Amino acid sequence: MARPIGYITNPLVRHSAERDPEALPKASQDPKTALVLLAGDLPILQAGEPGTGLLPVSTLSRLPAHKEQVYLGTLHDRPVIATLAAPEAAELFQNDPAYTVTDLRAIAVRGLVPQEELGILAMAKTMLDWHNRHRFCANCGAPTQAAQAGFRRDCAACGTQHFPRTDPVVIMLITRGDKCLMGRQARFADKMYSCLAGFLEPGETVEDAVRRETFEEAGIRVGEVRYLTSQPWPFPSNIMIGCVGEAISDEINFDREELEDARWFTKDDVRRMLDGTHEEFAAPSPIAIANHLLREWVKR
Repeated sequence: MARPIGYITNPLVRHSAERDPEALPKASQDPKTALVLLAGDLPILQAGEPGTGLLPVSTLSRLPAHKEQVYLGTLHDRPVIATLAAPEAAELFQNDPAYTVTDLRAIAVRGLVPQEELGILAMAKTMLDWHNRHRFCANCGAPTQAAQAGFRRDCAACGTQHFPRTDPVVIMLITRGDKCLMGRQARFADKMYSCLAGFLEPGETVEDAVRRETFEEAGIRVGEVRYLTSQPWPFPSNIMIGCVGEAISDEINFDREELEDARWFTKDDVRRMLDGTHEEFAAPSPIAIANHLLREWVKR
């Protein structure tokens, strides 16, 4: 059975319509509260089979200091807060066998926490990264302060309110008959090919972004486009919009600055890539939406 797409399950009740500015200080003092702790970009997990990224709030006492905090919501009526510590705080946990310190991608690939926690960890990482990057007002340059339990930053100097952002990315499996188009970047794992992808631009529809990115990266013209599914991608804050597009041309002319290679693959190629038996090529990780797009295509 195929593993679910990574980070898509998040059982938190966000309480976004009634976010209480006092929710964060209240939760910080509540012994029932669950803590998601990041040292820089690295989540701190309690070790186990599987482990958990929901720590006792008392874990904060191990830290000499921390940076931003966000009230994420409730999980089965249990408050959940995210806390950002300095990167060097990881050293406080790395040599303790009760904890695991690793990056969020490895947590998903290795199944180090239950599936339903991945979305919570992704949300925490995205929110804390946003706070860390937006300490000054984009309107006037003055320092900003966290507000609304961490879901807003306010500028006292000019009154501008800043909200978390998510950047949309189209990722597309382009097909033509019994072939599909995939590309390879130099940073990819050995032998791996994946779906093409690119950022949605201002004033652009999802369908037009699929057509533009495919032509820019591979020189292939695309006609019909349909949406299939989506995936939060917390590196740092994207939403991957998974689509399938129908090519109306065959000849590949790929952008060598973007791609190391691009080629057409048959369904037999893709099946063997997905099950790990292909001699030359490998599929994207099962946590990635690209893997799901490929699996759905070979079923048809």
